[in-house]
Amino acid sequence: MSGFVESLRLWFSPERVREEGDTPDYRFSLANERTFLAWIRTALALVGGGFAVDQFLPDLRWGMRVALALVLLATGALCSLRAVNHWVRCERAMRRGEDLPVSRFPALLSLAVGLVALVMVAVVLVGWNGR
Repeated sequence: MSGFVESLRLWFSPERVREEGDTPDYRFSLANERTFLAWIRTALALVGGGFAVDQFLPDLRWGMRVALALVLLATGALCSLRAVNHWVRCERAMRRGEDLPVSRFPALLSLAVGLVALVMVAVVLVGWNGR
C-alpha cells in the first residue's frame, strides 16, 4: 500500500520525481508529457460524449440513455486518472534507467469504447421509442 501512496503523492509534487535517478534526454520527457496530454484529450472526449448522449438523445429510453452516459463519464474519469499515473510511472522509469511500465488499460479502454459504439449502432439501427 505504501507504493500506491507514494505514487499518489508524486501526482501532486512532480518535482519529487526529479530527485530520482538521472535526468533523461529532454525529448523523452516531452514525449511522455505529450502522451499524457493525449490521454487527457481522450478523457475529455469521453466525458463530452457522456454529456452528449444524456443531453442530445432525449427520445432514447431513460435507462439506456443514463447507462450509456454513465459508462462514458466513468471511462473518461478513469482515463484521466490513468493519464497522470502513467506519466509518473514512465518518468520514474526513465530516470531510473528501467523498462517503461506496461499496462492493460489501453486494451480495456478500447473494449469499453468499442462496446459503447456497438450499443449505439444497435440503437441507431433498431431506433428508439419514447422514454
